[in-house]
Amino acid sequence: METFKDRFNRILKIKDIKPIDIANGTGIPKSAISQYMSGLYEPKQKNIYKLAKFLNVSESWLLGYDTTIDRIEDDQRQNKDLLGNPVVSLPLLGIVKAGYDYMAQENWEGTIDVEQSLVKDGADYFALKVKGDSMSPVLIEDDIVIIKKQEDFETGDIVVAIINGDEATIKKGKKANNGILLQPFNTKYEPLIFTYDEMKTIPVLIIGVVKQLKREF
Repeated sequence: METFKDRFNRILKIKDIKPIDIANGTGIPKSAISQYMSGLYEPKQKNIYKLAKFLNVSESWLLGYDTTIDRIEDDQRQNKDLLGNPVVSLPLLGIVKAGYDYMAQENWEGTIDVEQSLVKDGADYFALKVKGDSMSPVLIEDDIVIIKKQEDFETGDIVVAIINGDEATIKKGKKANNGILLQPFNTKYEPLIFTYDEMKTIPVLIIGVVKQLKREF
């Protein structure tokens, strides 16, 4: 299978396009384009889109997949990812708190496309940006996690909880006979332990379970 580097260099040769032309046409720095050509780095998804659009090729072909080179124009696309898989746009939240409608559109930081096979119509899901290092090294600052909205969990699930009205926290959940334990992955932090009575009085609200991690490199 050809790599992105192979396809990128091949289409530049076919179309007789120079790195400076791409830089001027896409806004991607010329230094980054040189790194793409040498194979030192591969572009992130947003730059794959820019390059494919400028070069008038399909993103999946440019990535090296065995598919047609022909590009589908933006106005003909029907919510599909670079490989043609159906996707659903989910709201991306930076903060989740109790006491207000965190799902209201004015609280969105944007949207993110997720495979339809994972979230169906998306009604029971949202995306949340990770803050802090309590779940490092598994989840790090600015990671995006896909959350299924639910009020219960199974031991071992990574849950989203709101404690005493503060911002939502992400922890690994464990159940016991008389309560729950919310365990950070980072050993610098202590686990949070609550009885079922404390969960009612504090309160501690489970609002969802992490189903997928999306990270850009």
